[in-house]
This record gives sequence, C-alpha cells and structure tokens, in this order.
Amino acid sequence: MTSLGAQAGGKAEPAGRVARRGTPEPPLPTFPVEFATPDISPWLEGNIGLRGFTSLQSGHPGPHVCITAVTHGNEIAGAVALDRMLRAGLQPSRGTLTLGFINLAAFARFDPANPTLSRFADEDFNRLWDPEMLDSTRRSQELDRAREIRPLIDTVDVLLDLHSMLWPSDPLTLCGTSARGRDLALAIGSPALVVADEGHVTGPRLIDYPRFLAPNGDATAVLVEAGQHWENATVATTQAAIAGLLRHLKLVEPDWLRVLDDGTPHHPPQRVAEVTAVITAASGAFRFEQNYRGGDIIPSAGTLIAHDGDTEIRTPHDDCLLVMPTLRPSRGHTVVRLARFV
Repeated sequence: MTSLGAQAGGKAEPAGRVARRGTPEPPLPTFPVEFATPDISPWLEGNIGLRGFTSLQSGHPGPHVCITAVTHGNEIAGAVALDRMLRAGLQPSRGTLTLGFINLAAFARFDPANPTLSRFADEDFNRLWDPEMLDSTRRSQELDRAREIRPLIDTVDVLLDLHSMLWPSDPLTLCGTSARGRDLALAIGSPALVVADEGHVTGPRLIDYPRFLAPNGDATAVLVEAGQHWENATVATTQAAIAGLLRHLKLVEPDWLRVLDDGTPHHPPQRVAEVTAVITAASGAFRFEQNYRGGDIIPSAGTLIAHDGDTEIRTPHDDCLLVMPTLRPSRGHTVVRLARFV
C-alpha cells in the first residue's frame, strides 16, 4: 500500500487496527485543535442583507466569485482564511468577490474542548441542494439557511466551497461530474489531488446544485477538502487554494495574494482520479480491515478492505485510491469512495 503524500501535520491519531466485527468500538481518537477559532463577529451582519456574507465590488466587469466557509460548523480552517482576507481589506480589481460564512448556527456551537460536536445544528447543510427539497415545506435550521442563501447562489459564476476532514487524509479537490469543475480544479493548482465524483446518496452538495452542473451553463463550483479539521497545515492548504483561484481568475492584484501565500507551490503536480464506486454502510457493523487514511492506494484488484456485516468489500481494480475513508462509519452514510487515476 502506498500513499499520495505525507500526513498533513502528523498530529491526528489513529494507528493500528480497527476493531473486528463483534468487538467494542474503539474510543474516538483525540484530535488536537492547533489554531484559535476566529472571531467572525465583525462580519456577521454582512453588507448585502444576508447574514454572514460580504460582497466586495471592484466597479469593473468580471465574474461573480463566491468563497464559502463553515458549511459544517466545526470545519473552521476556511473561516480563518476568510477572516484574514476581510481584516486585510482585500479588494478585487475586477468583478465581484463574495465571502460567506454559511452555517452560523453550528459554528456558534464550536467548542475546541469537544470539536467534533458542532458539524451541524439539525442536519447536514451539504445534503440539501435539491431544488425540490429547497422548495418543500420541510423545516430545519440548515434548510432555512440554505433557502436564505439560494438567491445569492443563483447569481454566482464561480464558487469555491472550503471544507476539511475529521480523519487524516491527503488534501483534495472534489470537482463533481462536470468538465467545467474539473478544469477549474486543475486551474486552481492546489491541492494536488482532484477527484471527480457524483456526491452522496443522502443528498446533493452545494457544488451539485443544478446551476453548476447544467450542460449548457457556465457557472462552476468545486469543493476543497484541505486536510484534517484542526491542523495548522490545513489552514495553509486552504489559503493556497484560495490564492490559486484568485490568481487564475486574475481577480485581485498580485500584491494582495501575499495575504494568503507567498506564491510558493505547496504540492507536487496534480493528478485526477474518477470515483468508480461509492461505499455506503448498509449495516451498523461496517469495519475496515485496517486504519486506512485518505490517499492510500491499494495495488491489487480484489483486495479485501472491509466488511459490512457479513458482506466483503473488495477493491474493484488495481491501483485503487481510497478517498476520505471514515473510520467510525454510520449506517446509511458514505464510508469511502474508491477511485481510479485518469
């Protein structure tokens, strides 16, 4: 088994073997929070009548670019990056740059002493972007917030949604199913791994919203998974991705990019992988054969990597890339995506 890269930051556990079927669940590893939670109170009011969103106008023609953070309330690295940009007074030289803190209710609950408990308030915000769902009468804090944000999203030309991961993994960009998304991820240049996928069976993500996938459209969205939630390296990777986007679109003057990075490449040349299988836990007894990390490559087809109850999960092809394995899976949720390099 090989890996695409070194573990970012190297602080998160787990190591060794996952418990076999019929044995007690191991305790959740301790994931230290290496950086301070940003104070985003100056940006909560916003300036466009949408709480948490600030639009920076250049006064010159150009695209409407939106960068979003804390889609999940405990993924705070993106909030650090947006707060830094706003405090620095960053301004676009063309078009419009909108910076948004999405799940304010969940973010307000974030506690570094219990950092895993504030992913969402009522439900996962990033499984709600089906127009029928948004138009329904069902209510939750996240669904109400998605409805508030939707009119803005309908004006966006380019969206960068900033995320991070609980379990150790190589950083990656999820580009969805569109060629536009893949081209954008490659143009941004960081992270090094670009993964094309169809999302989750439990519901569409913000980047899967029809505006970004329409065959005859030109709006584009990608999602960056910058590393383990609370490692310093994840903030650096997040900022490198933002800088790559702004540099690619020529949205700001080069001097402004120094707020985010020094222009030094953070990753080796990019590779693209396409998801060939999405493994969803069908039982409450899903167990990996070992503690894999995101970016591990299984050399041989047919390798046993997990059991889902009595069902064996084996790799469908050689050089099978494991994308974001979840080592404490829940029934009905995505456990790992298997991918092939292209």
